[in-house]
Amino acid sequence: MYLSMSDRNGGKKDLAPPATGPAGPLQTPFRLSPVILWLGVVSMLTDVSSESVSAILPLYITGFLGLSAIAFGILDGINQGASAVVRIAAGYASDRIGSPKRVALAGYGLSMVARIGLLFASGFWALSAVVAGDRIGKGIRTAPRDALITVSAQPEHLARHFGVHRMLDNIGAAGGPLLAFFILMLMPNGYGTVFVVSLAFAIIGVAVLALLVPNLKTRQPGSAAPDSKTGPGRGFRWRLLREPGLGRLLVAAGLLGLLTVGDGFIYLVLQDRDSFAVQWFPLLYVGTNVVFLILAVPLGRLADRWGKARVFIAGHVALLACYLLAAAPVGGLGPTVACLVLLGAFYAATDGVLAALASQLTPPDKLATGLGAAQTVVALSRMTASVGFGVLWFALGPSVAMVVVGSFLAVGVVASWFILRGGLRQRPAA
Repeated sequence: MYLSMSDRNGGKKDLAPPATGPAGPLQTPFRLSPVILWLGVVSMLTDVSSESVSAILPLYITGFLGLSAIAFGILDGINQGASAVVRIAAGYASDRIGSPKRVALAGYGLSMVARIGLLFASGFWALSAVVAGDRIGKGIRTAPRDALITVSAQPEHLARHFGVHRMLDNIGAAGGPLLAFFILMLMPNGYGTVFVVSLAFAIIGVAVLALLVPNLKTRQPGSAAPDSKTGPGRGFRWRLLREPGLGRLLVAAGLLGLLTVGDGFIYLVLQDRDSFAVQWFPLLYVGTNVVFLILAVPLGRLADRWGKARVFIAGHVALLACYLLAAAPVGGLGPTVACLVLLGAFYAATDGVLAALASQLTPPDKLATGLGAAQTVVALSRMTASVGFGVLWFALGPSVAMVVVGSFLAVGVVASWFILRGGLRQRPAA
């Protein structure tokens, strides 16, 4: 299935709602592609694998291994940003060969191999290497996978299709921490058991991708590969960032990413405030991801109707509210649940919506490259945010550090709105 960019976005301005008359694009009935369904199953299985580990990693590092908050900040930064080193290259390779599945399979396979390393890593440097390997695998697979979603989706329902994928993805993201919770309830120090179960789910996910997802092409057979006239080995072309709207989107996403604290830190702030038992810690991840999966499709549909940029900015407003509520001196179950709802709403309003927005603003022959560029900017900025917040925590304490980041985020939300508003008034790339 081959889609031109004009087919995907109809040349419409994203900040304005699309046409609603009889010829409006949203009159086409929504139909879910089996490709997107199977990709969602793969992501679901893989997220059971990855999130069962992520849910216990803050406690494993700071409690079981006895490392400092700064050490966790560095590891969380690696977790957020190690994938950035390969995202654009993986997207470019996908566009170059026109076969995203092959590149995505390599990424899922590398993450599976990294799960084996968790069974043996016990020190800071060994854990850093394993986390980096897992995240590099994620960086390799994400842009090609999102390119497969884009070429399989109905253009007028693009954000909604991404929402369906993210919903399935987050069933796994909620199931992984829940699985870790039950394991730790039965075995208080059963971190090794969590790692073994994580590896099993990773293997199943790779098998489903290899056997059940078709090898769709993203360019016509025999057509020139991206930038082929520049000769082999020229790689990523920076002029891609000058596509109307895409450069501004990357600036806004990078600015907001610098002010996006990793989930683990938010949960540690809540645990520090309320001092609840550590075995309940994985349930914080469950709560966030349940909200994410519930809201992913409705907010994707809203983004298609109301405007992707508007929903993207609104998601960061929810994140700001989460920061301020986490830093508030009022504890208990109610404020904690409200934080999880706000954090889940943030992810539902930004994750798939950013991918849909980036794909709308990228030429079709460079689709995975553009998606990889957006993901790279977010990954690098969030890596910086995690390391910086670890230092702020050490210097100011958790609550004050959260207030400081929240104050900067309030300014960043306003600035990003004007950045996106100026860029998306232009006609998207065609």
